[in-house]
Amino acid sequence: MEKPFPTAKPLCAQEALNLLNCVTESPFDQDKCLRLLHSLRECVTSQKVKKFSLTDQEQQEAKPNGNKS
Repeated sequence: MEKPFPTAKPLCAQEALNLLNCVTESPFDQDKCLRLLHSLRECVTSQKVKKFSLTDQEQQEAKPNGNKS
């Protein structure tokens, strides 16, 4: 059975990833990262993004570690 809809990327995911990767580069290129920041800002305002979340982080918060010592 096929899925009716392909899995879509979250809105502005590529712009966010580009910015995160930019800040990890060495040497740090502030001008490049600033351009990427503006690109991300334009994306979130045009797409009306309210909040970003990391799926793995949400799952970990929902399932606290039950190990007791």
